[in-house]
Amino acid sequence: MHTKSSSTLSLSFTEFKEQVLSDYKIAFMSRECSLAGRREVLTGKAKFGIFGDGKELAQLAWARVFEKGDFRSGYYRDQTFMFAVDCYKISEFFSGLYAFTDINEEPFSAGRQMGGHFATHSLNEDGSWKVLSDQINSASDISPTAGQIPRLVGLAQASKIYKNITELKNRTNFSKNGNEVAWGTIGNASTSEGLFFESINAAGVLQVPMVISVWDDDYGISVHNKHHTTKESISEVLAGFQRTETAKGFEILKVKGWDYLALIETYEKANKIARKEHVPVIIHVTELTQPQGHSSSGSHERYKNEERLLWERDFDCNKKFKQFIIDSNLATDDEIKTIEKEIKKEVRTVKNATWKRFISVVINEQLDALTYYKPIIQKSTQSVFIKTIVSELEAKNEPLRKNILETGRKILRYIAHEDFPEKTAMINWLNGYQESLRPKFSAHLTNENEDRATYIDEVIPSYDNDAPMVDGRIVLRDNFDKIFETIPETLIFGEDVGYIGDVNQGLEGLQEKYGAIRVADTGIREPSIIGQGIGMALRGLRPIAEIQYLDYILYCLQTLSDDLACLRYRTFGKQKAPLIIRTRGHRLEGIWHSGSPMGGIIHLLRGVHVLVPRNMTKAAGFYNTLLASDEPALVVECLNGYRLKEKLPNNLGEFKTPIGYAEVLKEGKDITLVSYGSTLRLVEKAAKELLIVGINAEIIDVQSLVPFDLDHAIAKSVSKTSRILFIDEDMPGGATGYMLQQALDVQQIFKYLDSAPQTLSAQPHRPAFGTDGDYFSKPSIDDIFEKAYAIMHESDPAKFPKLR
Repeated sequence: MHTKSSSTLSLSFTEFKEQVLSDYKIAFMSRECSLAGRREVLTGKAKFGIFGDGKELAQLAWARVFEKGDFRSGYYRDQTFMFAVDCYKISEFFSGLYAFTDINEEPFSAGRQMGGHFATHSLNEDGSWKVLSDQINSASDISPTAGQIPRLVGLAQASKIYKNITELKNRTNFSKNGNEVAWGTIGNASTSEGLFFESINAAGVLQVPMVISVWDDDYGISVHNKHHTTKESISEVLAGFQRTETAKGFEILKVKGWDYLALIETYEKANKIARKEHVPVIIHVTELTQPQGHSSSGSHERYKNEERLLWERDFDCNKKFKQFIIDSNLATDDEIKTIEKEIKKEVRTVKNATWKRFISVVINEQLDALTYYKPIIQKSTQSVFIKTIVSELEAKNEPLRKNILETGRKILRYIAHEDFPEKTAMINWLNGYQESLRPKFSAHLTNENEDRATYIDEVIPSYDNDAPMVDGRIVLRDNFDKIFETIPETLIFGEDVGYIGDVNQGLEGLQEKYGAIRVADTGIREPSIIGQGIGMALRGLRPIAEIQYLDYILYCLQTLSDDLACLRYRTFGKQKAPLIIRTRGHRLEGIWHSGSPMGGIIHLLRGVHVLVPRNMTKAAGFYNTLLASDEPALVVECLNGYRLKEKLPNNLGEFKTPIGYAEVLKEGKDITLVSYGSTLRLVEKAAKELLIVGINAEIIDVQSLVPFDLDHAIAKSVSKTSRILFIDEDMPGGATGYMLQQALDVQQIFKYLDSAPQTLSAQPHRPAFGTDGDYFSKPSIDDIFEKAYAIMHESDPAKFPKLR
């Protein structure tokens, strides 16, 4: 890592020379990696490559002011920065390119992400936090355009929280008095995205220490700036955000990406403003180039004219930097050539050694496989065919694991009707090999440590003898009060959350008690609300982000899915963001406030717990459980339950609803009815009416959709009733289809069924307005009764004659 200084202007000539030459070595080495990386793709050793060439100089200036404890939230052009801050090695560059599934060789994702997606390790082996304030930090990158910006707001906001909440002053492992800056990067074309504009506005409102660098090379893949940005300049478009003497806003700086001294001066200025004043800054870095085009998928010669290509050759930042060094008498041309020659040799040597390590692992597995495959040739009557496919595997000098497994699985098809010891040995090896590889590609979707949320035991709510019956919202409010009193890291924010205590008064009076930082109103901007939560959770806080209605989750599904849900997975368990998303839904009236898009949510948010409590006591218990663990979750409160009466527990903040476990609400022997949330109240009423006609239904509240019924309460019930009906208010094939799949594939309830398993969902459209709209759009008590009755009619038509 190059030596940092408070200001380039304060350096002696010797110190300045050392700094400049150190920077040139990093810039040239980074460029050489980019060039070599593209060649590896073209030769077939790597699948795809996307590199940081043309952005080297600006990133060196940025690296000079980046401090321990700071966080980066960038995109896949930032390799030079990562080299400069000693968080990236040449070998790791190539390991990422080859998708090396060893976290020690490829520390960002163990080969799960394409190269150029950077992440530092925030967690120890046991899942506990490292001392983030003593290390360089990079939030794990994602590819979706501008997707890195919402979380940047939260990373910066965390500094403000740590600086202003007295109870957090001792959390020095996460922050040192809020001194940290969050640094973001984005390409010029990506600033066209709504996520960028929304997050910029949020940061301006919040006034947080955040610096965004816009790498502007005039194109977005093949599309010119004139098609992306008004006036072809994002800094001009954002001029209205410029702070003044009387109005808060951003500081907006503009600098050429090939001007070394100007870049250093600009980044030093931005750093001072953000770190000392907690003012957000935008640095528009212009006149950058992209020498190899957007990626290894194509050539930029296809869409840039000769004039532009000539300009890019002349204004390549590395070329301009080299000329600056020579013109300033810091090194001669021959001295620089010597440096370049040594670096080229180093990159080539490391590349070859990395490839050798990568391929040797698979070759050893290939050789191991052949010791089991070859004996089959001698024993099988299908030896002619088996020998051919085994020879194809043996001939591969650079095999993939896919080739090894494909060969073994094909052999099994040929010898399916044969039986000999070598076959058994091969099957055992093949099964073991496949299982040993599975964690390399599938582990760490969720917490796998002993402190996982699903291991937290249920704690039953307890009640005084004279416990009052109160509105459900009071249970929530008083439980949140206990949470904020005992866990200083917690905070909640969202639309109408603060001053009025949320639209259903579940937080009534809590802003006055705990302050506007911990119980905060936000603007109407769901994706950046989620981004705030992700960023703060990455820095050790326990945020609860409120999305006012379940329908509005659709605004932020991209951020939830592409960033939060896969964070632990894409970092191989090395980062976590235990964000809790609070929302409300189900059984209101109208298209926009009564949706239940659970099918989409449960599939797009794998990696996030999806919890569907039937009342506010259950919801409060979920919040208590989640805060005793470290995993992200979505809690969907029943929108029509806030005014329904519930007993007020006396162990607020302590009782816990188990995550992943269903509850049997009513014992029965004839049919199992499975549901969740508000619909359960209808199911319970329908079950009472079924009893009148001689049908004793068992009712199961799944409580948690993801994870789902871990102790197989449904299978236990069906083993007794032999019939099942899944009910909810989602679209047909949505959450009911998912529950049915879990019951059939995982719990194998087909072994117990005497009738076909069935589902009852809402109509395949948004619910119409009004009471009649609800009745005709979503399952009613009548629908549930008739569906269950029809299942019983099929089994005993005499006892249960057809209704109509």
